[in-house]
Amino acid sequence: MDPSEFQSFLASRRSVREYEEGGITVEEKDYILSAASACPTAGNLEAWDVVIVSDEGQLEVLSDAAGGQRQMLESGCAFVVCANYVRSMSRYGERGILYAVQDATIAATYMMLAAHAIRLQTCWMGAFDEAAVKEVLELPAHVRPVAILSVGAGSVSPASPGRMDPEDHAHYDIWEE
Repeated sequence: MDPSEFQSFLASRRSVREYEEGGITVEEKDYILSAASACPTAGNLEAWDVVIVSDEGQLEVLSDAAGGQRQMLESGCAFVVCANYVRSMSRYGERGILYAVQDATIAATYMMLAAHAIRLQTCWMGAFDEAAVKEVLELPAHVRPVAILSVGAGSVSPASPGRMDPEDHAHYDIWEE
């Protein structure tokens, strides 16, 4: 893939909240997981885990925990990407908490891009009741849900929301306004 193809691939990804019925296949789930397993992690400790939810009842309760965001119900599949503190704290102590969150965030991003590569759509949900999600999924105390991704075949293709110029994000050597 040349650089312009890569930029086009990234620019064509959209957050989709409307999906066709049917969910995703086992092969598609495996592809997404495999891609996430290739992501960089602090100390190569892979301090992330994912709970893949496709049970309709679980999706309903998860949707409620996410403030009624219905896109996961429509998609038929949600990936709840979690930071596993113990894995990174074993080497990095308290700093490992941050590293686990970073690892989970990178893994979630790779999952979104992998889904896009196989022509599935996703929507990142960060707005959710963390305690409720932990309870619904029976997560252990050392695991924190970081993001919920709806994953499925989108029924709409939203227009680009527009982006800031990349240079508006950049600061060189020191922070200058």
